Amino acid sequence: MGGDGASVSELRIHVAARSAAPVERVWAVLADARRWKEWTPLRTSELEREGSPDPDGVGALRRFGLGPVVSREEVVGFEPPRRLVYELRSGLPIRGHRAEVTLTPWGDGTEIAWQSRFEPRIPGTGRLLHAFLRAVITDIARRLARRASSEEGGGRGV
Repeated sequence: MGGDGASVSELRIHVAARSAAPVERVWAVLADARRWKEWTPLRTSELEREGSPDPDGVGALRRFGLGPVVSREEVVGFEPPRRLVYELRSGLPIRGHRAEVTLTPWGDGTEIAWQSRFEPRIPGTGRLLHAFLRAVITDIARRLARRASSEEGGGRGV
């Protein structure tokens, strides 16, 4: 996620977490969007459209819901087992949202780096949205680390 084309109102979030699980196991949990509801607070996690050639890969349209709030994200980068990039298509009052999750070996485990950038649609809401999204991403990154560490072999292969 380079700084090219960044606008003055663009906000950025950087979150890191560490898992005792190897990169391949963390990737298996991260990449399987349909199972996110098993380890996050989400009530809905499904694919509206499969990617190609991997169902969770580039072109996949993921639908995540928590009560009445439903977001749709399109996978635009998919490099097993190290990098996942997605863009928000609908569901939150932001525009230009792009997030990148990078998995790096760290000893016997994995370092999870989650970077996100976006612009608020409604002037004056940037601080609130930044705090909300930072809390959500931090929680999901930590849950990902724990889930991968607790799973025997992960959810799916690479």
